[in-house]
Parts: sequence; structure tokens; C-alpha cells
Amino acid sequence: MNSLDLNQLRTFVDVIELGSFSAAAEHRGISQPAVSAQVRQLERRLGVRLIERSGRRAQATAAGQELLVHAQRIAQEVASTLETLLPHREGTHGRIRLGTGATACIHLLPPLLKRLKQRMPGLEITVRAGNTQEMLKQLESNSLDLALVTLPAAGRSLEVIELYQDEMVAVLPLSEAGGLEALDAARFHRQPLILYESAGHTRHLVDRWFAAAGESPKPSMELGSVEAIKRLVGAGLGWAILPRLALPPEGRDAEIEGLPLSPPLMRSLGLVMRRDKRSSRALYETVEALLSLRTC
Repeated sequence: MNSLDLNQLRTFVDVIELGSFSAAAEHRGISQPAVSAQVRQLERRLGVRLIERSGRRAQATAAGQELLVHAQRIAQEVASTLETLLPHREGTHGRIRLGTGATACIHLLPPLLKRLKQRMPGLEITVRAGNTQEMLKQLESNSLDLALVTLPAAGRSLEVIELYQDEMVAVLPLSEAGGLEALDAARFHRQPLILYESAGHTRHLVDRWFAAAGESPKPSMELGSVEAIKRLVGAGLGWAILPRLALPPEGRDAEIEGLPLSPPLMRSLGLVMRRDKRSSRALYETVEALLSLRTC
């Protein structure tokens, strides 16, 4: 009982997940008697029956169901361990799951990820977009490795590094921006407002900016897409407050213009990861790439 055979555990999991000894044998590339022998050896070692037949299908006993949970977790840990060692053998491969907001995904990450892929051609990068709370939940459940999100972000198991200061600006139809400079909250009072959906951190920042001036915004539209808000503003359907990051470098295009807010409003983007995250070259290189964004 001081040790378990990983091959026996893998065989047991295959039998349960595939539903039969023959399917497990085909999957593992060994004979069916060999599969049966491995399961019997595991049962003898543990002193319990693990598998029973229901018709033609092999099913876990109550003890087998308990073992299955731990065996699957062990398999994940073994795979993670081998992945951690892979860069030390080959130096160019790995996998990173990165979460971020849609604006950063579109306007900030592409050149950074391009440079990262040039350094590690075999790096597999999966990017998921969502709001800060969604990203933090996925970090805590370990379904993401890193997140670049609007701060604040808090969690006992999380490490947060502030990276990037992004100015929030008023976004107007180009035809309505002539002669205007910095806009205070009162200038928005009679305008139809098109704002972020209320669940996100960026919207909370905007609401607090209005509240500090004694205003309570009543948006005519709330959307989760910055690009959709820009198009609606360009069509003359309202004014918005968006990150300058979402605008062209000169702050304007053929349909909209970005103007400063008075008083200024900034949002902070930060890198968030689990404190106990196992290090790998893929993780190290991705963190270093994101740290290059640091402006604060």
C-alpha cells in the first residue's frame, strides 16, 4: 500500500471511461488478458473490488467510483509534471491558457503574442475573453494559467501585478465633436449614452466617475462589445466612454473621435495568476512578455 502502479491506474480508468476491457485493451495497445490482469493486481493491492459487469458494460463499484476521482486527478498531475519538464528537453514547446478582456485581446495582445511565438514556435496559446470576475473564477479553478484583466482583482490564492494604465475617453460621433475639448460628467446629461454592460469592472469605474460629479447615468444601450459600441456611436446613436486603447493611435477615425474626460479617468490592467502555479518555460516566457507592457 506504500505505492501504486501508474499503469494499473491508467488501465483501470480506461476500462471505466471506455466501458469494457476489450476497448481499454485496444486503446492501450495490449491484450485483453493483460488488462484484466492489471485490474486484478490493483484490486489485490487495494483489497477491494473495483469493477463489476452490467450486461456487456464494465462499471465501477462504489469503491471504484471513489478511486476513479483520485486516479483522474493523479493522471492530470502526471501530465502536468511531464509538461513542466518538456521545455527542459526541447526548449520550444508548451501550452498556456490566457484570459483577458475583449479590448486587450484585440488591441494589446496581438503583437505581444506574435513576438512570443517567434521565441517559442511550438508554444500553444489559448486565449479566452471575458470580464474580470469570470477570469478570476477560471484562474481559481485552474482552467486558466494567466489573466490580463481590469483591476481591482482579489483572491487569497492569486498574485496580482499592475501592468498598464489605460486612459478612459469620451467617444463621440465625429460630426458632434467640433469645438469640444475635455468633457465633464454634466456634458453627458442630455446625451443618449451607450455604455459597457453593468457587470464589468470598467463599467463600475465609469459609474463611479459620474457619481463623483453627482450624476447618475441612464444609458440608452448597454453592450458587452467595445467594437459594437464604437459602431453605434459612429452611427450617431449616442456618446460613450471607452478605453483609449480601443481607439486608433490618433484617437479618431472616419466616424468617431475620442476626447479627454474632466477630471481624467484611468483604468488599470493587471496580470493575475495563482501563487501556487507550477513554473515552466512556457509560463515564464508568457509572464515576461506581459511584463513588457508595464507602464506603472
